Amino acid sequence: MSHLPVRFSVLTAAAACWLVLAAGCMTPALSDPARRGPYFVAANHVGDPSLGGLRRVVLLPVAGGSVAPPESMAALDAVVATELQRQKRFEVVPLSREDCARYFHAAEFSSVSVLPADFMAVLRREFAADAVMFVDVTVFHAYQPLALGLRAKLATLGGSRLVWTFDEVFSADDAAVANSARRHFLASDSGGVPADLSPAVLQSPARFTGYAAAAMFDTLPPITAPLPPAKVAAIPAISR
Repeated sequence: MSHLPVRFSVLTAAAACWLVLAAGCMTPALSDPARRGPYFVAANHVGDPSLGGLRRVVLLPVAGGSVAPPESMAALDAVVATELQRQKRFEVVPLSREDCARYFHAAEFSSVSVLPADFMAVLRREFAADAVMFVDVTVFHAYQPLALGLRAKLATLGGSRLVWTFDEVFSADDAAVANSARRHFLASDSGGVPADLSPAVLQSPARFTGYAAAAMFDTLPPITAPLPPAKVAAIPAISR
């Protein structure tokens, strides 16, 4: 019996070492594509050099049209709003489906919809906003492999000028998209769980939408335009 404590200590230490090694194996290795790429780079977008004086933007409900049922789009409203707010480019005022219907007699409007005649004026008056953000779902596959098409437009309320447009399809079948989605999940996950849960982003429409919305809003113009390279004047020689 005198050897029991020693034997128990050895077994406990061995178990602890096994847990450390197992935890290390459960996190993505440096060679994992989620850490080394290749990554998807959205290319189909156009925007002004800067956001200029935009301070407050009304975010409309996600419009699915005939592509997806309204309840699925309603579930994505908060996901899209969260990712836009994380950009911290301007104050975001999400317009609920109930308020959209109350003001304009429709729960959603796509970026290609015929808008009510007073649409821009009402948003400007009621929310003291400078612009409106449209987000449309153009492709929606909620089962594996997930696929999501996003089209968005940012338009000023005064003059109805387009500041930025975006149109891309994100497919989990594309290895670069899958790598980017998992990398986004790893960067944003704060649960502290040692296991690699990043593949879950490729199975959950909400999580996949979070990645796609973040990738989309990353292409927004900067708050201020970059300054042109400074011209350095020649320094006159000092006479001696």
